[in-house]
Formats: sequence, C-alpha cells, structure tokens
Amino acid sequence: MNSLGRLRALVCVAVAVACVVVVLGAYTRLVDAGLGCPDWPGCYGMLGVPESVEQIRQAEARYPGIAVEPDKAWPEMVHRYFATGLGVLSLCIVGLAWFQNRRLAIPLALTALVIVQGAFGAWTVTLKLWPQVVTAHLLGGFATLSLLWWYAAALWPTIGAMSVPRKLAQFALGAVILQIAIGGWVTSNYAALACPDFPACHGELLPSMDFERGFDFTQTIGPNYLGGQLDSDARIAIQVTHRLGAVIVLLFVGLLVFHLRSRPFGWALGSVLGLQWTLGISNILFDLPLWVAVLHNAGGAVLLLMVLTVNVALGQTEDSHFHKRTQVQ
Repeated sequence: MNSLGRLRALVCVAVAVACVVVVLGAYTRLVDAGLGCPDWPGCYGMLGVPESVEQIRQAEARYPGIAVEPDKAWPEMVHRYFATGLGVLSLCIVGLAWFQNRRLAIPLALTALVIVQGAFGAWTVTLKLWPQVVTAHLLGGFATLSLLWWYAAALWPTIGAMSVPRKLAQFALGAVILQIAIGGWVTSNYAALACPDFPACHGELLPSMDFERGFDFTQTIGPNYLGGQLDSDARIAIQVTHRLGAVIVLLFVGLLVFHLRSRPFGWALGSVLGLQWTLGISNILFDLPLWVAVLHNAGGAVLLLMVLTVNVALGQTEDSHFHKRTQVQ
C-alpha cells in the first residue's frame, strides 16, 4: 500500500469510528445514561465502571447521595472509550499527513474539533445535561463525522459529476443541518413524545404551543435536566417545529432526488429520505422504541453525509472546470 493508500485507510477507519460514536451518543441519551457517571473522564473516580461490592462502596463514599447504576454507566463509558479512540485517530491523521507533506488544514481542524468535543462531553456531565451543551455536543459529533467525510472525499480524485443546481444543493445541506440542530434540541429537552399522534398533535393541527419557553436558550445552569424542565406547551412547540423542519428537508432534498433520478445515487438518497420520515413517524406512533430512535439518529447522519457528498461533488466539478479554463488560457 502506498502512502496515499495508508492515509485513505486511516481516514476510512476514523469515519467508521465517528459513526459508532454518533450512534453510541444517541443510544446513551435514549437510555437516560447521560449521567450514568457523575464525573469525567473517569466513572466515580475509576477508569472503568464500578461493579464489585468493594468498588460500589468506594463510589458511594466518593459521591454520597448518588445511586451507582452500572447498567447506565457502561453506555456512557463505552461512548467515552470510542470518542477517545477517535481523538487518537485524529492525531494519527495529522502525523501521517505531515509526514507525507500534505496540507494540514483539515486534519488540524479535525483534531481541534475532537478536543472541543471532549470539553463538551465533560460539560454535559458536570452541567447535568444542560440542553444548550447537550445540543452543541450532538452537533459537534455530526460536524466531526462530516469533516472526516469531507477529508475522505478530498483524498479521492473525484466523486463524479452531478447535474444539480449548486444553490439547491447548498439549501438542502443547510436544511438538513438545521433539522439536525432542532432534533438535538428535541432530544435534549425530552420533547420527542410531546405529541402522541401524527400528523395532528393531541388531535389538533394547531395545538397550544409556547415558543418563547420552548426556544429559550437562556435556561439557567444548575438544575438536573435529566427528564427535562419544560412544560407541555413548550415541548409541543419544539416538536411541531421539528415536524415543520422535516417538511422543509423533504422539499429541498426531494428536489435533489428529482435532479438525480437517473443515477443510482439519486435513488439511494430518496430511499434514505423516505426511511427517515418512516422512522420519525414510527417514533411517535409506537412510543419511541429504542431501536427506531437510534436508527432515526443514524439515518440523520447518513442523510447529512449524502447531501454533503452532492455539494463536494459539485465543488470538485467547478474546480476541474476552473483548472481546465486556466490551462487553456
């Protein structure tokens, strides 16, 4: 394997690990294990999860008043182990890119982002699931995965030309990112089941909603936000906004699918879009089944990467045309 092949392989491994980190993060939130360990980076002051009688006694002595729950601590710690592995991989990517005299902008940005993610992971615990931090941490995970995907695409000569209006691709990407952010706000405020029915909400198309409280980003630091602090009308406002966002994503990504309908990629993108809608509706109708909710989070990541791929392909095509014009001149 040549030097470029080694770097490509390393980046692909990092992409796979980043996917696992994103899915594990979703699983940890959904099983209410975000505070499974009351400290960071260890768990009750230990590298692993306290399970023996003696370890549990030590944990209870260090953190009196906090119940030791190994079944919730393990998802949190496994998530941390994989996130740490991703940090090591990002440093390896920087080192290998530097050794091969390649541009370091993306690898260094990736490493910085992983470090920031580590800080947000710590704040998620120490600030007791403060919604602003939980949402930012989720977005950071998606950003890390996207940056790795972008770098992987940059290491290949071309993805292939795509006949899609550039503005449409950009709007679609923006819509998906915004929808993921709203989804993060939904989960961090425990608003996924604010509406038990679909497409109505509590039998109404326009239920009582409190947008001011629902999107109050000045929530105070201090309370334990496990389970959420908002009232029903505020959570309904968040849930309805997420549904409206899904319609906007359907519009813009659906137009992308229409433009790409003659290519297998277009059919794949349409399938992922349809699956995301199915999973989202299933979350509501079947009372948020764990595996459905985790798949919905993973589907959001796949949709983001596919729309990002379209934008990267368009950028590569424009660069190719620019270089050709420059050579002719």
